[in-house]
Amino acid sequence: MSDKRDYYDILGIARNASDAEIKKAYRKLAIKFHPDKNPDDKEAEGKFKEAAEAYEVLSNNEKKDKYDRFGHAGLGGASGFGGGGMDMNDIFSQFGDIFGSGFGGGSFGGSRGGGSRVIRGTNLRVKMKLSLEEIAKGVQKKIKVNKLVNADGVTFKNCGTCNGTGRVTRVAQTFLGAMQTQSACPSCQGAGKSIDKKPADADANGLIRKEEVIEIDIPAGVEEGMQLSVNGKGNAGSFNGISGDLIVVIEEIPHDELRRDGDNLHYDAYINFVDAVLGQSIEIPTVTGKAKIKIEPGTQSGKMLRLKGKGLPILQRHLTGDMFVHVNVWTPKKVSKEEKEILEKLKESENFIPTPDGQEKGFFQRVKDMFSS
Repeated sequence: MSDKRDYYDILGIARNASDAEIKKAYRKLAIKFHPDKNPDDKEAEGKFKEAAEAYEVLSNNEKKDKYDRFGHAGLGGASGFGGGGMDMNDIFSQFGDIFGSGFGGGSFGGSRGGGSRVIRGTNLRVKMKLSLEEIAKGVQKKIKVNKLVNADGVTFKNCGTCNGTGRVTRVAQTFLGAMQTQSACPSCQGAGKSIDKKPADADANGLIRKEEVIEIDIPAGVEEGMQLSVNGKGNAGSFNGISGDLIVVIEEIPHDELRRDGDNLHYDAYINFVDAVLGQSIEIPTVTGKAKIKIEPGTQSGKMLRLKGKGLPILQRHLTGDMFVHVNVWTPKKVSKEEKEILEKLKESENFIPTPDGQEKGFFQRVKDMFSS
């Protein structure tokens, strides 16, 4: 179970808070714990990052929906900031508009008033097939990912276009006079630097493509279509930037005998006519092995048995779903001559003549005989 604090508690808002309320709550905390107001205060810096992490999730409709349904596990234990994959530069670059004019929006520890920034790489997306047994227990998987990484031996120099500032200024003449605007440098993407020297196999941004084996912890109870995020395992950013995330999309392999319905499982058990009449113990498959259940005498086809706690784990809760066994009485399509004779004799017995309410006629006849004697 994750030890992260609840994102709604961090921002001090209700779970049904509007987008405007979420933004307002984050801005209040961001200003309160902003590094400019709390220099060299590690605790304030931690709360600043924590608030940014909460806002990054709750301001994104897709991530918010997964968090509301599955908690931190639905995000793979990490948001864009959670695992330390993003730093102050990323917070200012993504949410700089939150702070308004009172604070800068550039790189932390540098010239935040429009300075250079660290470039974040793109996310990678992979599909992972899991069996029902793996989903029930949780599993650690190793996958090979072909991705962009920062090449060794790359050296940099100040960008000649922006002189290392990461910004370019343009002046346009309007009817109001000269208007000055700033934007990220198109040559260095706002990094403020360019490649000086690089290996022959590196691209213009100092990156090479490399295969990496990544271990991924899959929590028990995930389901088809769920996306887990692994921080910092995506493509590296240009000009020695930081890496994006690896997005793992869950694909569930259909089970040969069990059907999944949320956290519950269903199984169709087929028994013969004799076992339905006399009762019998049968063995059935479960997601963790085999189990024996008792079929009571006189069991009707269509009866459903519930095995409590034999379903799948519920994400982030110490609870487990149930398993439902649907009993079906199997009717043979072909019988031998001897079997047919036996069945004909049974057919003449009053105990095998059904009545509209589903009870045997023979039972009522015996009760009637008791009172009339």
